[in-house]
Amino acid sequence: MSVERYTFDTNILFYALDSEAGVKHRVASALLGSADYERALLLLQSLGELCNAVRRKCPAKLELAFEFATQNARMFNVAHALPADLGVAIEAVRDHKIPFWDAMLWATARRAGCTLLLSEDLQDGQILGGVTIRNPFAPGFDLYAL
Repeated sequence: MSVERYTFDTNILFYALDSEAGVKHRVASALLGSADYERALLLLQSLGELCNAVRRKCPAKLELAFEFATQNARMFNVAHALPADLGVAIEAVRDHKIPFWDAMLWATARRAGCTLLLSEDLQDGQILGGVTIRNPFAPGFDLYAL
C-alpha cells in the first residue's frame, strides 16, 4: 500500500500515548515512530480531541497529553480545518451517515491531500472521496507498508 499523504485519527494518537493499551499501544506507537514526516501529517482537530479525551478518561495524564500533542505538532506538518471543510463534512454526514466529528476530520484530511486516514472508528477499507480508511488494528494491516 503506497500512499501519497496520510493522517491519524485521534484514537491512534490516544493509543500511542496510553502505555496500558497493550497491542494497540504497540501498533500506534510503531505507526507514529515510523511515520514519514514528509508524507504524514496531523490534524489540529485530532490533537485537540486527544487532549480532551485524556482529560475525560485519565485526567492524571493530562500534562503528558499536552506534552505529547505539542511535541508531535512540532515534528509533523499540521493541518487545520477551513470554513469550506464544514460544508463537505455536513454532506458526508448526510450522504454516508458518519458521525459529524469523524466527517470533519475526513474533510480536512481530504482537502489537505491525504489519501489514507488511519482510524478504528470508521469502516475499514471504505473509500470516501478518494480517501481510504484503514484500521491499523485490523487483521492483515501491514504496519510498514506506508
